[in-house]
Amino acid sequence: MSNEPAYESVVPCRIEPEIGIYGCRTDAPDPDPDDDERELTPGDVLRAVREIGLPSLQVKVQPGGGTLVNVPTIFYAEPQPFERRVRLLDFDVDLVAEPVGYQWVHGDGTTAATDTPGRPYPAMDVVHRYAKPADGLQARVDVTYRVRFRVDDGPWQTIGQTLVASGPPAALDVDEAAPVMTRP
Repeated sequence: MSNEPAYESVVPCRIEPEIGIYGCRTDAPDPDPDDDERELTPGDVLRAVREIGLPSLQVKVQPGGGTLVNVPTIFYAEPQPFERRVRLLDFDVDLVAEPVGYQWVHGDGTTAATDTPGRPYPAMDVVHRYAKPADGLQARVDVTYRVRFRVDDGPWQTIGQTLVASGPPAALDVDEAAPVMTRP
């Protein structure tokens, strides 16, 4: 079952710069392929965003490369602004994607969700404590974006669903510290 709305079934839609999208009907016939002025639909914009792709973020881990069992391991990401102007069906379409959620995949079978990208040490906004040692865990962050668009400098509209960009994995080893007694 898909969470994607069926935008393809809401054609044709008419776009008016002053009021946005109107006239969308689910029972409307398909547009005439010989018609020179095909209407732009939210589905067209959604497909364009998917083709362009949204930025995936590299998870940052502190301490980097390795951590210890039961020690708070800090996770964070550094989101970058995403703004594009594209040409779709003879319309100028401005796109802005903003992160609205972060899914932290720790690599040990656990995840955590936040609405912030975390920050590096000394902040401890997003932390995880590993329960057991492991080598080569694959940690990552998946970012959920809300996308807004406007057509020909008209009013801003929001795409009716969020989109997720999965980040590349970062290798992480988790070791267990052993106490050692020494004499001075």
